[in-house]
Amino acid sequence: MNLANRITLARIFLVPVVMFFLLVRYNIGTFTIGSLTMTFNELIAALVFILAASTDGLDGYIARKRKIVTNFGKFLDPLADKLLISAALISLVEMQRLEAWIAIVIISREFAVTGLRSIAAAEGQVIAASALGKLKTWVQIVAITVVMIRNFPFEFLGIPFDEVATWAMVIITIYSGYDYFAKNRNVIQYS
Repeated sequence: MNLANRITLARIFLVPVVMFFLLVRYNIGTFTIGSLTMTFNELIAALVFILAASTDGLDGYIARKRKIVTNFGKFLDPLADKLLISAALISLVEMQRLEAWIAIVIISREFAVTGLRSIAAAEGQVIAASALGKLKTWVQIVAITVVMIRNFPFEFLGIPFDEVATWAMVIITIYSGYDYFAKNRNVIQYS
């Protein structure tokens, strides 16, 4: 269990913390900035989510830099990302801040790409994360965060950044899923 793997595990352990602050009905207080009222629970959840999401690149960087890349880490890192994103999406649907179809599309894409990778792995092939897949993850993180914090600070400027980010998340998620399947169609054809 090296440092990179511990960081990845920490990201997994932060998932229930984010969900707790978003979903548990114990409000530790609210604050208002202009016309925007937010709970401290939402703010804490967003900060923990950002902390957890920021470890995504850190664990991989440390593993490569120290030459401590392990199969366990290769398996656990994408799983941790999917758990964090899926839990946040489901929480936002429960809070009625995100439409269910959006969460279903995004989570379905994650299952589909994971399935493709599993088929490839069974045939001895590795499907590495693409640049588009990494962009997709960061767009998801930005969109989820801005929805969690009720479009702050864009709300004051009258900019619906949360809606724009959500649509960008959906479009990039679908396109990156298509890209994985298009570039790796040989994996399915020969299975």
